[in-house]
Amino acid sequence: MPLEAGLLEILACPACHAPLTEQDTELVCTGQDCGLAYPVRDGIPVLLVDEARRPA
Repeated sequence: MPLEAGLLEILACPACHAPLTEQDTELVCTGQDCGLAYPVRDGIPVLLVDEARRPA
């Protein structure tokens, strides 16, 4: 379920404050040195660094 465009525009990575992009069921940080992927559960982004998936 895609997030509303207005919501995605104001969300930022809690770790580095870079913008996020939506990919499948995650919001991925666009920061070059960060790249954390935050889950979206039941249409709600979980923007907790402890819940984020580290880049491979």
